[in-house]
Amino acid sequence: MATQKRKPSILDIGSAASKESSSHGSIQIAEDSQSVLLSLPSGASAKVLLYGATVVSWKIKDRELLWLSEASALDGSKAVRGGIPLVFPVFGPPPAGTPVESLPQHGFARTSKWNLLGRAEDEEGSVRVDFGLSPDSLDGETKAKWAYDFGLIYSVTLRESSLETKIVVQNSGSGAFDFNVLFHTYLRIPDVSTIGVQGLNSLTYRDKTLGGTEHQESSEVIKITSQTDRVYKSAPDAITVSEGDKPLYTVTKTGLEDVVLWNPYSDGVEKIGDWQPKEGYKNMVCVEAGSVAQWQTLEPQSTWEGGVTHKAHL
Repeated sequence: MATQKRKPSILDIGSAASKESSSHGSIQIAEDSQSVLLSLPSGASAKVLLYGATVVSWKIKDRELLWLSEASALDGSKAVRGGIPLVFPVFGPPPAGTPVESLPQHGFARTSKWNLLGRAEDEEGSVRVDFGLSPDSLDGETKAKWAYDFGLIYSVTLRESSLETKIVVQNSGSGAFDFNVLFHTYLRIPDVSTIGVQGLNSLTYRDKTLGGTEHQESSEVIKITSQTDRVYKSAPDAITVSEGDKPLYTVTKTGLEDVVLWNPYSDGVEKIGDWQPKEGYKNMVCVEAGSVAQWQTLEPQSTWEGGVTHKAHL
């Protein structure tokens, strides 16, 4: 997505009360100030940790739609296993010889404490919370590893049947920087053996289970029958997860190039220490919208934005 020339600025933290509500929706800040709960009169809700700005729950009428490991750390000690972790500024292990080479896998956004910026609502019955991250929010070690003058504004919008996540990346420095970004969404499903993923046919994908070799997708409906870790390049804007003829989710991306399809399956979960229950791979699939097949370059005094809407068909 082309950058837009405008002076970026991270907003100051808003005067958010512990609870705000209206006829459209409400926001509640936990007593420990570590999480935010969005809710609508329809019964839809979403919970977001300030740690990593990670969405850890999305419900419609008490039905949980995100998968979260029972062993996941939610105290800020490590990245959350499940929900919607945010990957920035690098996807996967950092390549040697690049400006991100000293960063941890998947970068620092998912392991940093974000600031709560404020809330908004609209007449259509949605509620939104904005979070911010800048160099001032990082510890000295992380800033030394990625010494750019950046700003991130991350928005989570809850609607009656959908959840939207959007990120704005700002470069307020004097030099360009490269980055990856990805919404690492763990969708909860009834049974991995009965679902199919549609919308990726004929695309080129990089298969990380086969040494990163490239292949062309030949299936109209992709079935998960073994460990799956693929990066589909230049994917269409809408991907569907279905059970038979019944759509379960539609994942619609904006300003993002690629889609990652991931399920560790039975052999992969044995290598993941915080994955519980081990059989949980049967009840999740990651359909992750992002720009990760190549670097996004952001020029000085410019912004970039991208987002994804997850719609549930209940």
